[in-house]
Amino acid sequence: MSEKKNDRKTLTAEMRSALLRTLQARFEANMKRHPGLEWLSVQAKLKANAEALWSLHEMEKTGGEPDVVELDAVSKKIVFFDCSPETPKGRRSICYDREALEARKEHKPKTSGMEMAASMGIEMLTEQQYRALQDIGEFDTKTSSWVRTPADVRELGGALFCDRRYGKVFVYHNGAESYYAGRAFRGVLEV
Repeated sequence: MSEKKNDRKTLTAEMRSALLRTLQARFEANMKRHPGLEWLSVQAKLKANAEALWSLHEMEKTGGEPDVVELDAVSKKIVFFDCSPETPKGRRSICYDREALEARKEHKPKTSGMEMAASMGIEMLTEQQYRALQDIGEFDTKTSSWVRTPADVRELGGALFCDRRYGKVFVYHNGAESYYAGRAFRGVLEV
């Protein structure tokens, strides 16, 4: 079935059902990521939030494999992270943000990570969130992911990215305008 551009950020009933089945299967297959949470409570929140379902669909279709990683104790929001083993394929070869994209003189990528995240209705993981993700599994052992960069680093032209090598999580810097076939970003969505 061909998918039409969805400017209204809604899904058809068939798309919602398929997404919920995918999310439920992933949730049940990875209970160590969300101990103490039950799928029925997650599903109820999702069914009540069409915009969040649309964002999760965008995460899924770009290869993020979103899954629940926690229930925020204060806000009571369910937190989803991209849990694909490697950085999402549908988001690779992008620079960090719009400013970096505009700074490139040639060979510009199609978009940037920050813009793509905003268009999907999600946020890029912070370094702390990235480390929390690595506490529940091993991710980005062959790829890397941009993370939200502190303003003082960004003002100097840099951006941060992370990966996992040799059993450890590493944080690096690069020019924000750089992009690589093995680097994308991981997103977070609170519902």
